[in-house]
Amino acid sequence: MNHIASIIAASARLSLGYAERLAKDVPSENFGRLAQHDGKVIEANHPSFICGHLCLYSPRIVAELGGDASAITPPSHYADRFSKDHQCLDDPSGNIYPAKDELLETLASGYHLAIETIEQQSDETFARPNANEAMRSRFPTVGAMHAFYTGGHFMIHMGQWSTWRRVMGFGPA
Repeated sequence: MNHIASIIAASARLSLGYAERLAKDVPSENFGRLAQHDGKVIEANHPSFICGHLCLYSPRIVAELGGDASAITPPSHYADRFSKDHQCLDDPSGNIYPAKDELLETLASGYHLAIETIEQQSDETFARPNANEAMRSRFPTVGAMHAFYTGGHFMIHMGQWSTWRRVMGFGPA
């Protein structure tokens, strides 16, 4: 495995492992609930929204690195419910978002393939200019972009999830 790929893959594995620990003891019926404290709803992302949102990125990673993302591309309703522009909604009846098990399986299978795809890339691939024009000013190379998607972006959302857990009384993972 090439040097840059090993760095990105290590971070991605850590991120995915953290998501698995955060999910472990959260009951399905709480997965899509907004946190509440002292009777006040806290409008911040809950685990269902976080998982679904992150599920949108693994196929992008695989496809942008020349892989076949068809096996991990979530159903089209994921894009409608989990885009960065969509609001996270409270789901007390479990009718808005997919079930916890589906979300976690989609997340895990997507990122496992993304990690495998990353590990197959050369350092030269990661040194290429980022083809995503909207993100190029912040992440000038392919490697910078995918290091962010699998590390920084993923862990931003893990921080949200960790805070949600504490507010909901689950404690640290």
